[in-house]
Amino acid sequence: MTLLESHARTGSFARINPVAKLGASALIALPLILTLDWVSAAVALGLECALFPFASIGWREFWLRTWPVWLAAPLTGLTIALYGETSGHVYAEWFVVRISEGSLTLAVATFFRVLAIALPSVVLFVTVDPTDLADGLAQVLKLPARFVLGALAGLRMVGLFLDDWRALELARRARGVADRGRIRRFLGMAFALLVLSIRRGSKLATAMEARGFGSPVPRTWARASHFGGREWVLLAIGAAISGVAVTAAVLAGTWNFILGPS
Repeated sequence: MTLLESHARTGSFARINPVAKLGASALIALPLILTLDWVSAAVALGLECALFPFASIGWREFWLRTWPVWLAAPLTGLTIALYGETSGHVYAEWFVVRISEGSLTLAVATFFRVLAIALPSVVLFVTVDPTDLADGLAQVLKLPARFVLGALAGLRMVGLFLDDWRALELARRARGVADRGRIRRFLGMAFALLVLSIRRGSKLATAMEARGFGSPVPRTWARASHFGGREWVLLAIGAAISGVAVTAAVLAGTWNFILGPS
C-alpha cells in the first residue's frame, strides 16, 4: 500500500466523499476561471490558506505535494509580465519583450489565480483513494459503471508501468546495452513498454469482460458511497469562498469577466 493510499484512510477529512471534494474544487475554480483580476484570486487564496490547517495534512506533506504549484505560479506570472497584453505605461521594451503597467497587473493576477485554483485541488485530493472516487462517481453522480471501472483499472496500472520501466532498464543494463545512446535507449524502452502495455490492457479487458463488468444489468457495489452532512458542509465552504472572492472583486471594481465583450 502506498503512502497516498494509507493516508487516504485516516482522519475525518479523508472520510469525506471524493465527489464532494471534486465539487468543492470546481466551485472554487469556476469564478476564478471566468475572471482575470488579482483581488478575487488573492481573497480566495487567503481564505483557502486559513482553511488548509483543517485538512488533516502535515506541513511537510503539504509542501511536498504542492511544490510544483509554487514553482509554476511565479514562472507563469513572469511569462505574462514579459509577453502579456501591453497597456498603460511601458517600463521596458526589447525585441518581443514588453513590460508595461497592464502586463504587470495581469502577471500579478495570473500568479494569484494559479495558486488559488491549484492549491485547493491538490489539498483536497491528497486524501482521495481511487476506489473511493470510483464508488462516488458511479453511486452518487450515477456515471456509467463501465466508464468508471475502466478508468479505475487504468489508473491502477500506472504503478505497474513504473515497475515495468525499472525492470526494462535493469534488464538492458544487465545485457550491456544501456551504457550509451540515451535517446536511442529511451525510444527503445518506450516502444517495449508500449507493446507490454497493450498486451496487458487486452488481457485486463478480456478478464473484466469475462467477469461481467460489461453487463448492461445494474451492478451492485462492495462498498456504499455515502453523501451526507459533511459533504454538504464542504460544498458550502467552496461556494462561500467563491462568493466572497467575487463580491470583493466587484466592490473593488477589479472584476474582469474574460468572456465579456472587449
